[in-house]
Amino acid sequence: MNVYSLSGPSGTGKSTSALVFAHKIGVEALVDDGLLIVNGMKVAGISAKFEKNTITAVRRAIFTDDVHREEVKKALDTYKVQSILVIGTSDKMTKTIARQLELDPIEKYYYVEDVRSPKEIAKARFIRQTQGKHVMPIPYRQVEQNFFKRLVQKGKEIFSSKREKIGETTIVRPDFQQEYIDIERHVYVELLTYCCAKQNIVYKVEQVQFNFGELAQATITLQLKLPINYSLPDRLYELQKTIQAEFSQHFGYELDAIHLHIKSVVIKRKS
Repeated sequence: MNVYSLSGPSGTGKSTSALVFAHKIGVEALVDDGLLIVNGMKVAGISAKFEKNTITAVRRAIFTDDVHREEVKKALDTYKVQSILVIGTSDKMTKTIARQLELDPIEKYYYVEDVRSPKEIAKARFIRQTQGKHVMPIPYRQVEQNFFKRLVQKGKEIFSSKREKIGETTIVRPDFQQEYIDIERHVYVELLTYCCAKQNIVYKVEQVQFNFGELAQATITLQLKLPINYSLPDRLYELQKTIQAEFSQHFGYELDAIHLHIKSVVIKRKS
């Protein structure tokens, strides 16, 4: 069996990228947070995200429970798994999981920085810290019944570069994820409005729309002052850079897109 490791700190987006990365390197199975996933479907195990606290979650993830461990080992044989990606927070953790499941030695170690950009990692950390959300690389229908009265929502369908579907993700908030900061949308809007309003070329900020989905993007409609005795594209580009810098300073990650719409220009009269 070919065994690979993917590790990185909690909340950096390993599970989000796992399906695409496994497909890219030709791996059929994943071990992630106590689950055995084969070709994008959960086939055995119990997720550590069902646990009540972080201590039991870690124990679940490294297969300390005999019944849990034997179930996954049996499934590995049943599905005749030939290649597997073991996911954990460190090399030590993935080695422990491989040893517990009696897998062959890990032949190559990958890290979250190999599969995600610094920008993607920063955004994933922000989501974990402010929303307490975790991603499971399995379909919604396979976890919905297990999260009664807990946040669970569909993630996204995952496709290969050839547009073949290779799996789905589900977003959950585990019971042990009790500490997170909930930032309301108007906070983002107010910061973006303030950042634009203090620019000397801006007469009025007409509207700010902020979307925080798969892409974090802002759409801002402005009125500008006359005269426009400068290169408009250059000044708007500078404004985008200023918005990006202030947003990153306050929230710790960058916007994926900043759209500026100029509605009109206004003569600023002296009183």
